[in-house]
This record gives sequence, C-alpha cells and structure tokens, in this order.
Amino acid sequence: MPTAPAEPRLLTTLPPGLLDCNAADLAAALDGPTLIELPGARTPALFVSVLMHGNEPVGWDAVRLWLRRHLERHGELRLPRAMCLFIGNVRAAAANARHLPDQPDYNRVWPGSELPLTPEHGMMQWVCERMAGRGLFASIDLHNNTGANPHYACVNVIDNRALHLATLFSRIVVYFICPRGVQSQAMAQLCPAVTLECGKVGEARGLEHSLQYLDACLHLAELPDHGLPPQDIDLFHTVAQVRVPPGLSFGFPPQDGALVLSPDLERQNFRELPPGTAFGRVRDAQVRLEVRDEQGRDVGERYFAVEDGELRLQVPVMPAMLSHDETVIRQDCLCYLMERYNHQVPPRR
Repeated sequence: MPTAPAEPRLLTTLPPGLLDCNAADLAAALDGPTLIELPGARTPALFVSVLMHGNEPVGWDAVRLWLRRHLERHGELRLPRAMCLFIGNVRAAAANARHLPDQPDYNRVWPGSELPLTPEHGMMQWVCERMAGRGLFASIDLHNNTGANPHYACVNVIDNRALHLATLFSRIVVYFICPRGVQSQAMAQLCPAVTLECGKVGEARGLEHSLQYLDACLHLAELPDHGLPPQDIDLFHTVAQVRVPPGLSFGFPPQDGALVLSPDLERQNFRELPPGTAFGRVRDAQVRLEVRDEQGRDVGERYFAVEDGELRLQVPVMPAMLSHDETVIRQDCLCYLMERYNHQVPPRR
C-alpha cells in the first residue's frame, strides 16, 4: 500500500483551478499533502492547516472561499498577511474518511507523537522545521466535529496570546495535553497555536464562522499579551480520554451489544453532568470503558461504575466530542472528560 512521502509538495503559488476543487477533488489536483507559501503585506506568516482528517472539510472550504473572494475583489492575491497553507490528508478526503486503513491519524503524528514512527511523522517534522526557520505569527488548525458540540477552540499551553487567539473564535476554550502529536501542540513551540472545532460537516454556520475567523486573523497586527477578563472566557481542562475497548461490542438502539449507548448521548456534550448520569446499558457488570488521564493512568473506576445494569458517572464532569459515529468512536475515542480550569482566569465578581 502507498505511504505518504517524507516531505509534502512545496508550492509558492496556487495551482490553476485549485480553488474550484472541493476536498474530495484535491487528491487528483495535488497528488499528496501540500504546503503552499503565499506572500502578504505583513510577515511573519499565519500558518493554516486543513484536512488533518479527510472527512472534515470545513478548513479547506473556508480557505478556498476566502481566497476566491479575495481574488474576485482585488483581481490578484494581495494578502494582508503572508499565509502558509498546509493541505493534509487528501487521499482520505477523496474517500470521505478520517484516515485510510494504511495511514496513521494525521493529527497524531506531529512532533511529540507517541505513536510508532511512520513516513507521516517525518513529513510533519519537516513542516515544523521549515516553519521554525521562517518564523510564524500564529497557527490555526481547522476541524469539524462528528457530534453535536458548540464551536470551540483548543490550546495546548496556557499562554495569554494563545488564549486571545482562541477567544477570537469562541469564549469556550479547552486546554489539553493529551492526545499528543497534534498539530497545535507542535506549533505551540513556535507561535500561539489553536485547534478550532467548527461544528458538523455541511453546516453553513460552521463555514461562515471559520471564514470570518480566518479573515480576522489575516488582518491582525498583533496578539495581546495581557490577561483576559473573566467574562470573556470559559476555560476547561481535559482530564481524561474515554475509549471503548477494542474487543467490546457496542452500538446504539436498536442495535444490541455488550454496551448499548444512550441514544441521547450527543446532547450531553459541554454539559456539566452530575454523578449518576447514565451513558448506556450493559449486558453484564464486568463491562468497562478504557479511561486514561493525562499521564496515561487507568482512572476508569474514578469516573464510571455499573449500577442497575447501567454505566453511570461517579463524579461530576463535562464531556466533549460524544458522537453517534461508530467508526470515529473506534478510530479515535468515545469522548473526552473535562473540568473547569480556573488557574488562569480571575474570579468573576
């Protein structure tokens, strides 16, 4: 099976017709991951990555729409700030898949990854080294959600400039250090960096929000370094990742399995849930989810227990990224568990 090259294709201009391609067409137009370095009135450049997951096209759709409108308005590409655009997993995009069976997850192989080395690791290392050499203003990585979540931003370091960059998109900000190997974690070593979660695929609001945010970032002169007022941010900390063990059968009603998840599960996203909240029904009391904290420790018994045939929360938490997409649950996780993070935010008065 083919694998990704150690380096992406490098361009300094947009190929003819590229902006007419939807995400599924990019594999034929580009023949692989591509870094496009576009000049602008200000430097250093804004780094923008899209299609880290092939079935999440919002980033590419926002970028190509912004560039197309810019060309129509000015007749040429005169960007207010230089942009380095990294177009990722175009092969998976052609198949409308997160990643293909012979590929790793493109958002788990950036520097800092704990996965076994692949050619894709080398490619992301090359991108980071090239960006370190030229310097960056900021980095944004655009994603869709598979579940019903609000639009929110993620940061991997608690830094005032990164938090300002995040709240330019949403007052809801999630701080996480696991999983490792994500784009924003690697780019945070070079500049303020965020991951943006822009709602479900095909939602017009997600595309328009992403488009407005991209335009704002390209017109920014600087990112402030002062602290944020408490009324401007709801900051959460991811404390655990929840997975369905590989050998455990699961589904949603009317399916059967050792674990039958609640049909209303997605509605629990970004809600502070009390102890006793049921995630689903189980076939026997031995059913367990795999729950790991930031240090990789098994903390399943702290968060879940089987009671009266239901898998229930044991402590108050807020989940994110719960989804009914069983493929995504298998490839990534069931959800993340979060708590409010108040160390960086002054108390509200």
